[in-house]
Amino acid sequence: MLSRTADNLFWLARYVERADFLARIVEATQRLAALPMSYSGTGTEWESALESSGAADGFRATRRVIEEASVVEYLTFAQDNPSSIRNCIEFARADARAVRTALTGEVWEAINGAWIELKRFEKSNIGRGRYDREDLSRFLEFVKKTSLDYDGSVYRTMLRNDAYWFSRLGLFVERADNTARILDVKYHVLLPEHETVGGSLDYFQWTAILRAVSALTAYHWVYRESVKPWLIADLLILKAEMPRSLIACYGNIVRFLDAIAKAYGRSGPAQAQAHQVMSRLEEATTKEIFNIGLHEFITEFVEANDRLGLTINEQYLL
Repeated sequence: MLSRTADNLFWLARYVERADFLARIVEATQRLAALPMSYSGTGTEWESALESSGAADGFRATRRVIEEASVVEYLTFAQDNPSSIRNCIEFARADARAVRTALTGEVWEAINGAWIELKRFEKSNIGRGRYDREDLSRFLEFVKKTSLDYDGSVYRTMLRNDAYWFSRLGLFVERADNTARILDVKYHVLLPEHETVGGSLDYFQWTAILRAVSALTAYHWVYRESVKPWLIADLLILKAEMPRSLIACYGNIVRFLDAIAKAYGRSGPAQAQAHQVMSRLEEATTKEIFNIGLHEFITEFVEANDRLGLTINEQYLL
């Protein structure tokens, strides 16, 4: 496979996963911002949305005020935000078009159809910066459905070869990064210094985070008790049964890198790095994570994930 083709497939998956994550972040932040003043009123909810999306620096450079309407517009339709939902779908479609022959008809239709629908939304009130909650809700549901359509069509129709492996690799590298970011931002941005960990505000915020990663039902199935930070960390970091957990993501990253190495008859630094991160996650315990500090553990993971992304780029995509 040409490195250019691998690059397009890798980033196609990353952009679709990123768009889905941004939609979930906006929904979760709306829930947090809508809490009664006795529970909320911290003023950091929309700042946390920017931080978890990785768009905080870019937003500050625009000198806009951090408020709901401006942040929502920046994360959804802003053309000057490279990671806005609008740009993610635009870039994903461009990548899909570049490797059209490597995709099945169903995968192409999922992306191209989403791009066509996006153009309709751009002409609506929400696409023109006229903030409306109902329009926004419909748009966010469309984005999440696009991700499900793409993911399902890839899983159900693509041949298990290098095209499929690079596509899945991009998805899980992006998903691991997103899960880590949302955990870290909750722990260090949302909860004010004067609030108690495990208090009412902490409880509602963690519940919103679980909803953002579609894990609230799974949490109650696994633990059968009220929401607690250390149990959420266990679920989203160490539980392989949870699709968005860090260990589940890295289990898949290792599997697909091993498949690529076997197909091409050689391993490399990306494979070694992925196995190293996976070993670290397998050895970790919830007690150790909180002894080290959740922020410190997540920072270590994010840096390792970033290094892996660069190594995959150098080894396969350049």
